[in-house]
Amino acid sequence: MALDEFALIGRYFRTAELERAADPSAIALGIGDDAALLQLAADQQLVISTDSLLAGVHFPEQYPPAELGYRALAVAVSDLAAMAATPLAFTLALSLPKVDEPWLQAFSRGLSVAARDFAINLIGGDTTRGPLNLGVSVFGQVPRGQALRRDGARGGDLLCVGGPLGDGAAGLAVVQRRDVPAGLPLVGQDYLQQRFWRPQPQLALGQLLRGVATAGLDVSDGLLADAEHIARASGVALHIDAARLPASEALVSWPERQQLEWMLRGGDDYVLLFTLPPAAKPRIAQWCAAGHAVSVIGSVHAGDGVLLDVGKGYAPLSGERGYQHFRSSDD
Repeated sequence: MALDEFALIGRYFRTAELERAADPSAIALGIGDDAALLQLAADQQLVISTDSLLAGVHFPEQYPPAELGYRALAVAVSDLAAMAATPLAFTLALSLPKVDEPWLQAFSRGLSVAARDFAINLIGGDTTRGPLNLGVSVFGQVPRGQALRRDGARGGDLLCVGGPLGDGAAGLAVVQRRDVPAGLPLVGQDYLQQRFWRPQPQLALGQLLRGVATAGLDVSDGLLADAEHIARASGVALHIDAARLPASEALVSWPERQQLEWMLRGGDDYVLLFTLPPAAKPRIAQWCAAGHAVSVIGSVHAGDGVLLDVGKGYAPLSGERGYQHFRSSDD
């Protein structure tokens, strides 16, 4: 007998792994009513973000359902990291072309692993018949006035990134078996596939940046595109030194030109990009000692936009910055 909507939810999403993946103290009411209820302390602000994932746009048409479940939650939680927030809960709006129980079992398993990894509980959502679409809304909390925003960068600040760049795009190339270098070892291939399917939101680093960093976000659409968001919101110019961009050992198996292209425009890295006042520079060594691979990749100046130095001096950008959903071939 085919599952109806409520049986589907009960079997695959009303589970202990998803409803009790983290401390439930902030959840007054979870799955089962018309809406959920969250309760926050008076000194906290609620952080909310929504992501929609489409096949062929945010993940390949061919994919492992468990990995898709993990990725769907990971990329949404990364927006909480970008705001220096602590995760509380999430909702899932799932559109499916048909009820496929093996698919649902695997997808739910991957989602459950991610929920435990990021200490976040499922509190509701919706299921419907239609083309495959995953809508994930995440809720977090941050001490009042300490959210990391895009509009605080000032001239003289350092421009920093929280980890290697280019791995997301390289990981997609490995997943799709596109021009994978013969010299890339299996361990490197496995690493890059994990970086694509299971990105790790930098929650701990984001919380360390509270009250220290002046602006920040997570790198999802590409370094240049996301740096431009900070520059525009803050009314400043960001200078990026290509020679200082951090790369993983796996990425360097590709030619230098491809490495640079992916580090600048590839996207899907989900590391934090942030600005620091010069007085905070000693903290970088402390963060690195604690396991956060923070690198200084540039600086903030008066002006506007993003300027890049590839060895010939800083120059304004030309061409595409990164991924844009509504750019047509005529733009």
